[in-house]
Formats: sequence, C-alpha cells, structure tokens
Amino acid sequence: MGIQVQSLSKRYGRTWAVRDLSFEVQPGRVTGFLGPNGAGKSTTMRSIVGLDRPTTGAALIDGAPYARLRAPLREVGTLLDARAAHRSRRAVDHLRTVAATHGFPAKRVDEVIGLTGLESAARVKAGKFSLGMGQRLGIAVALLGDPHTLILDEPVNGLDPEGVTWIRGLLSALAAEGRTVFLSSHLLSELALVVDHVVVIGRGRLIADAPLMTLTSDAGRTLEEAYIALTRDAVEYRAGDADGARS
Repeated sequence: MGIQVQSLSKRYGRTWAVRDLSFEVQPGRVTGFLGPNGAGKSTTMRSIVGLDRPTTGAALIDGAPYARLRAPLREVGTLLDARAAHRSRRAVDHLRTVAATHGFPAKRVDEVIGLTGLESAARVKAGKFSLGMGQRLGIAVALLGDPHTLILDEPVNGLDPEGVTWIRGLLSALAAEGRTVFLSSHLLSELALVVDHVVVIGRGRLIADAPLMTLTSDAGRTLEEAYIALTRDAVEYRAGDADGARS
C-alpha cells in the first residue's frame, strides 16, 4: 500500500508548516520529495513517522499510523538525522544496541555493515565519523529491520562519488524488490538518476505529483529546470532579493 498522506495540515503556533497536503508513495519505485527550504518537507516526514502529530488530516504507512504499527522498525526504516548515534559509541556497538532493543538477530548487524560499506569503520566511534560515514551508519540502522518502507532525508548529503553511486544502486535495488522508497534531497542532478516519481511541495502545499518522465518531458528539460519552474512562486528568499533578506 505504501505511504498515504491525507489532507495533512500542521500548525506551530500561528504558522502553518503544512496545509491540506495529500499524496501517495507507491511501492516498487523510488519517490523523490522536493521543495524549497521551509516548504514543509521535514514536517511531513516527521508526521509520517509519528514524531509530529498532525493538526488535521493523517499520515499512514500501509494504511495505519506509525504509532499503531506492531513492529515499526521491521516495517519502516528511517534516516532523518545522520548524527543520531552517540558520539562515544562505536558504530558496531550502536548497531548492536538497536538490534538487541528491537529483537533483531545479531547476524543482521554484520549484514548491514556489509551492505553499507562500514567494515573498515565498524569499530570507530561515531563522533569521529565524517558526515558521509555518518550517513552510511544512519542508513545501516534504517536497514536493520529489513523494512518494506524506507524514508530517508538527504541520504546523499556528505557522500563521496563512490558513496553516491553506491546509494543510487542500493535504492534502485530495494525498489525493484517491491519496497516503498521515499527520499528528500536538494541534489537534483543525483536525484534524477534514481527516482521514478516526484512529489514537489511549496509553502506547505502540493505543487506537483508526477512521474519523473512527465516533469522532464518538455524538450529534454532537466529535473532541476522543471523544479525551478514549478517552485518559482514558492521560494521564500531569492539571491539578490534585498527586501527578502531583511524580512
């Protein structure tokens, strides 16, 4: 069934971060989630995994709220903060702790270390990791439960070219297995190489929900060009906008 966002709205005080947002993320494909800074992407993702409670509407995973999933980490893998591991804990120990807490077999730790290329850094403390290695560790945690749904916020951030190629292949392979893969990124040229479908929001509202091929069909238009055209009126601040810089 995938992810269902249904008339989702979220207000913080007097500010609406998301307004009446609806879309679905289907299994078997990689869906990119795009929008300018402040568009409501993080709020939406946090609402999907139960970290924020919607003011109105709902965010469901396979038809149920995250809080009602019987084994959340076996059903949903998330990467929302690459620095979530305790700085003084070795990568392998962090993974073992998560595995033990959720009843995952010990051998799964070795499997995800291999999947994410962390073999040489498994006994290094997380506090000594580069941003890219922290991303790999966060993705390893997301994969521990072998989940059917993956929700990743900026997973390419900090990765070197080899790492970018690796995650591109990983996400495509997971989607090919019939899993739901939902990720946000500002690196549109890289995103265009892996996503099948794109959801774009601006100022908390839906702007586009379409296959990548549909958005880029105009005379060889790139995803970046399509994105800029779609979000032109949804950007809070633009370079050279003196009034916006003062507001």
